Amino acid sequence: MANIYEGRTTTEAIEKGLKELGVSKKDVDVKVIESDDKRSFFSILTPRVVKVELTLKKETTKNISNKKEKVEISAETENRADENIKKFLDSLIPKLPSKDLKYEIKNDKNDILVEINGQDTGYLIGYRGNVLNSMQVILNNVANNGINERVRVLLNIGGYKEKREKDLRDLADKIAGTVIRKRKSITLEPMSSYERKIIHSKLQENTKVETHSIGEEPNRKIVVSLKK
Repeated sequence: MANIYEGRTTTEAIEKGLKELGVSKKDVDVKVIESDDKRSFFSILTPRVVKVELTLKKETTKNISNKKEKVEISAETENRADENIKKFLDSLIPKLPSKDLKYEIKNDKNDILVEINGQDTGYLIGYRGNVLNSMQVILNNVANNGINERVRVLLNIGGYKEKREKDLRDLADKIAGTVIRKRKSITLEPMSSYERKIIHSKLQENTKVETHSIGEEPNRKIVVSLKK
């Protein structure tokens, strides 16, 4: 899948892309979409923006996939991370307004899945998951305290992520239909990397539109356009 990155120069745009993808230049194919070579007199006063398209080479994608599949944390690290999370949640939950909250911790390779459920969890989720995402960052810091291997904590509250994923997949179909009908690109509002991945994945199935991301975190957005 190709991604588009922006910068004031071609080098800056490429470096941003390589940093986000976590690869080196030899691992990607680079295509300059908009350069700063040809600028009219009237464009001199406007901000200079260069756009490049980076596409992971097939062998790179395969290597990254294999690398992810092989990474597993040790049982000792897993137990220590679980204990860190339990200690934190056992202290936090009794202080929250909801008195019926329960949590469950599951392990999957190098990921720790934390589920929190109860009758009133809306305030823990926040607007489009902003509170949930902040709590997930905190839990990641808590879980990795005092351990050498790096573990990743994925937090879900009240089944929010399943509901949000369905909403995003429905949105992707709706936006694709509008792009095809009006033959104009649409830029979505800023989303987290988790949400953008859902949109990109869903629209990979569509033969008439394509997607790419622009901007910088936390304001990175998806652009949906007709395939050329």
